[in-house]
Amino acid sequence: MKRFKYRARTTTGEVVKGEVEATSDKIAAKLLKRKGYIIVSIKPKAEFIIDITRKFRDRVTSKDVANFTRQLATMMNAGLPITESLLILRNQSTGRLQVILTEILNDVEGGHSLSSSLEKYPSVFNKTYVALIKSGEIGGVLDAVLAKLSDSLEKQQEFSGRVKGAMVYPSIIVIGMLIVTFIMLVFVIPRLTSLYDQFDAELPITTKLLLAVSDAVSKYWYLVIGAGVAIYYMFKLYIKTKTGRKKFDEFKFKIPLIGSLQRQVILTDLTRTISLMVGSRVSILESLYITSEVADNSIISEALIDAGKMVEKGFPVAFSFAKHPEAFPPILSQMISVGEETGKMDEVLDKISHVFESESDQKLKAITAAIEPIILIFLGVGVAFLVISVIMPIYNLTSQI
Repeated sequence: MKRFKYRARTTTGEVVKGEVEATSDKIAAKLLKRKGYIIVSIKPKAEFIIDITRKFRDRVTSKDVANFTRQLATMMNAGLPITESLLILRNQSTGRLQVILTEILNDVEGGHSLSSSLEKYPSVFNKTYVALIKSGEIGGVLDAVLAKLSDSLEKQQEFSGRVKGAMVYPSIIVIGMLIVTFIMLVFVIPRLTSLYDQFDAELPITTKLLLAVSDAVSKYWYLVIGAGVAIYYMFKLYIKTKTGRKKFDEFKFKIPLIGSLQRQVILTDLTRTISLMVGSRVSILESLYITSEVADNSIISEALIDAGKMVEKGFPVAFSFAKHPEAFPPILSQMISVGEETGKMDEVLDKISHVFESESDQKLKAITAAIEPIILIFLGVGVAFLVISVIMPIYNLTSQI
């Protein structure tokens, strides 16, 4: 989205100036004409830091999408036409979402389908979302699909909220420890160096090591920060490559405690999504390929693509999943086999998603319970190191005086 500065006149001849957000100057002009303005001039606005901040603040979040879906489902279930529903939602929205809904409304009023209009905004409405809307349009059950989709999105929101919430406390502690360590190395330890030099004291090896690190960080802090930033961007570039992404995803799954939780969280979303798609009359083959594109792990994504290819060749879905134990646990293949035999694939996948969610919650509780003592141990080791390296030499010096 871009911001445009405009100068226009109202129907009474009053001159108005302002800014409008849109994907192009033509769309911006349409938005202004809808307000009854006669455009005098319109041009792109230069972006500064404040504009970038506004973009971040006005971004469309997954919560916004979930709320939009729920409200649209409610209005359509009440019998409101799609255009009227979109108009109401557009008028009560703000920021970038309002701009997007304005353009979607223009498309739908111009004869385009809702799914094709949503498809233009992949960063907001992913392929799974669009495919479900399309299936609802084809089957004439858009209101029912929207209701199911909103339920699914709300469950995902609630689940991801629990996962993120559990990580807040450890993150704050770790960041706090890093800040305190940096302050000690740059500001506190250098002042003690002159004290040790005055008395020409024999220092323990831990103190010498700490002083050497402190001296390097305080003198070359800009190099330390620069190296950190460079390493970060090099890492980001590496994981954008196919090999780098795969290696990193493999590593994430192997992290003690957290790796198994990450896998469980992804499988929860995966099974819930495929269940929703199959239940909305999207073929299992199309469901596999679509979810492979939105899966947040290349190991899972590649396994889904390969499973889709095997299904195309006539192999059962359960057999295709069983060929990838690195991605899918045996229970998933077994449950899918039951779904294929009974013809109730969507129901079986929905049940297994609840199983994965329950297991994820249990692992999350276990991890949060284990993290606190681990953090305390690290803090204890850090305090002990400081006592040996800083306090003990000072105590020895004072005892010699």
